[in-house]
Amino acid sequence: MDSGTHEKAPSGLPAALGAYVIWGFLPLYLILVNAVPPIEFVGWRIIWTLPFCLLIVAFRKQMPEVLAVFGDRKSLLILCTSAVLIGINWFVYVWAIQSGHVYAASLGYYINPLLNVLLGTIILSEKLSRKQWLAVGLAACGVAILAAGALTTLWISLTLAFSFGTYGLLRKQVQVGSLPGLTIESALLIFPAAGIAFYYGQLPAGSAFLIDPLLSLAIMFGGVLTAVPLLLFAMAAKRMPYSTLGFIQFLAPTIVFLLGLFVFREELRPAQLGCFIMIWSALVLFLWDVWTKSRQPAPTV
Repeated sequence: MDSGTHEKAPSGLPAALGAYVIWGFLPLYLILVNAVPPIEFVGWRIIWTLPFCLLIVAFRKQMPEVLAVFGDRKSLLILCTSAVLIGINWFVYVWAIQSGHVYAASLGYYINPLLNVLLGTIILSEKLSRKQWLAVGLAACGVAILAAGALTTLWISLTLAFSFGTYGLLRKQVQVGSLPGLTIESALLIFPAAGIAFYYGQLPAGSAFLIDPLLSLAIMFGGVLTAVPLLLFAMAAKRMPYSTLGFIQFLAPTIVFLLGLFVFREELRPAQLGCFIMIWSALVLFLWDVWTKSRQPAPTV
């Protein structure tokens, strides 16, 4: 909408903060569904995300936008790719938390912002200042220290980082709204998800969805916890530089890191503590540079 005025575009910061806070506390929810095998849980997660998205799409009268994508071959191909990436990301994350690799999951989302910064600068031609590059270097050193002490689980961290980093880049480039895009991704994944649910339903133990009413409700709630932060993230990705979004993402793995320390009671090694300190130093430096630049008066033309 162009009113001819120089109105400020909506900030993506509140949406980004909302998404990352929800993702940060997600391991607490996964405790409730710990009895569900990871791949079955991801199947049900997709199944219950789709109807939630369709309800909001109907309420916001966005169904024409959803249907239009199926006539746009390029956008549909991008969303097919992003759907596969987010499906992989969900499975690896759930498996990591349920298997007790909370720090490995946290490390994945510490690496992800570095990847976002590199994707933003290399592919999207976003510019970083000298202080911001220094922040990237500090964070990279912190991640390298932590990775050196976690080689056996590094594949978890790298899979999470690359799958979600590439997912965000694809969603930033496709000309589809955040809600219609997530609805289409869920629809594209619904058949393999239904196949997973059917397979587990045929096993002697039966589907976890039918074991207990409270567990069934918890599984259904996964649709809400899946859709809401992804919608917020997609909104933020379209409204702010991808490199800046990447550094704000440090909020989520920090929450996960603290949950691993105080709730899941994982041992904190010196390398992990050193990484934590260096990454937060990098975050403070990066955000301070962004804040000081935002206070400078815009150049007159």
